[in-house]
Amino acid sequence: MAGPLSHIRVLDLSRVLAGPWAGQNLADLGAEVIKVERPGAGDDTRGWGPPYLKDSEGRDTTESAYFLSCNRGKKSVTLDISKPEGQRLARALAAQSDILLENYKVGGLARYGLSYDDLKAANPRLIYCSITGFGQDGPYRDRAGYDFMIQGMGGLMSITGEPDEAPGGGPEKVGVAIADIMTGMYATVAVLGALAHRERTGQGQYIDMALLDAQVAMLANQNMNYLTSGVAPRRLGNAHPNIVPYQVFKTRDGDLILAVGNDSQFAKFCAVAGRPELADDARFRTNALRVRHRAVIVPVVAELVRGRTTTEWIGLLDPAGVPCGPINTLAQVFSDPQVVHRKLRIDLAHPGAGTVPQVASPMRFSATPLEYAAAPPLLGQHTREVLSRLLGLSGPEIDALQGAGVI
Repeated sequence: MAGPLSHIRVLDLSRVLAGPWAGQNLADLGAEVIKVERPGAGDDTRGWGPPYLKDSEGRDTTESAYFLSCNRGKKSVTLDISKPEGQRLARALAAQSDILLENYKVGGLARYGLSYDDLKAANPRLIYCSITGFGQDGPYRDRAGYDFMIQGMGGLMSITGEPDEAPGGGPEKVGVAIADIMTGMYATVAVLGALAHRERTGQGQYIDMALLDAQVAMLANQNMNYLTSGVAPRRLGNAHPNIVPYQVFKTRDGDLILAVGNDSQFAKFCAVAGRPELADDARFRTNALRVRHRAVIVPVVAELVRGRTTTEWIGLLDPAGVPCGPINTLAQVFSDPQVVHRKLRIDLAHPGAGTVPQVASPMRFSATPLEYAAAPPLLGQHTREVLSRLLGLSGPEIDALQGAGVI
């Protein structure tokens, strides 16, 4: 069966991560995604290495791991939209597309005649999604926005890291560009919503996505902790602001994540740990009480956990129904039996290296299972094919465009 979006074409004018992440989601869902890149340079992330993909003889190729992480399943077309002929070709591709993704600065594409207003007359069904740091309006609209600064401005770093008074205390960013990734996820949801609306009305629309908006929105319970109390949450390291005990504890030989989500699980932990009376203590009987008496119960749990190895605790707690787990390296992640069983690592044929490793989409469909037909593309790999098939250009016409530096 074809993927659920196999009838959809996406023109991806975005680069780096947020827009390409949305584009890769749509490609995984079966859409034809045409990635427009600068001739000779391509997406900025093509140069964000090492590491680079290695060929069959172990030598570095020019394909960076960063680029490979968010461009699977796309077709690369090199096109210089600063040239009038490049703009004309981009408009022609947009006229035959269902969705356009872009992350230029506010108004950046208007000077090339590629704004939503420029394109909707020829294609009123077009869904045009702009991704910027701060959105299309407001006092920051003209600022550039990068994930790291958005994690700081959007509050995430104020709640991530150890408390100031603790060893190594201070604000920390998340280990991946989570503001970019979440904006890409929200953008994916938004364009799918717009597709559903178009199915009923026949009309496309404009979508304004901002990294700052997405970063603030994703703070979830921490937002509400502040909005309902007026007290800004503080950094708790690996502890949870609303659940206790729910954090990392040192074992005899390493670390254990203990994720006690309810009172029954706390009672089970206490029984396994040989301290069943703790569950009946008036200070610890409910989660609300444990949160209030965090400073008392956490050291007690820490002392108990320190008495066994991580493997011993998992072997005891898992059968008892107490959520827990290790802190794995990525090497351990990809050798984990569950990860192996779920086939999260896949390998795709690649024209420059033989094969390229990828991480499968977590979306699993019963009627339209996802297929991974293409690796992340080489720069300009599909330029001739797309211009010929979609725009009807002949070989000599394409050669002329190449000679003029348009492609």
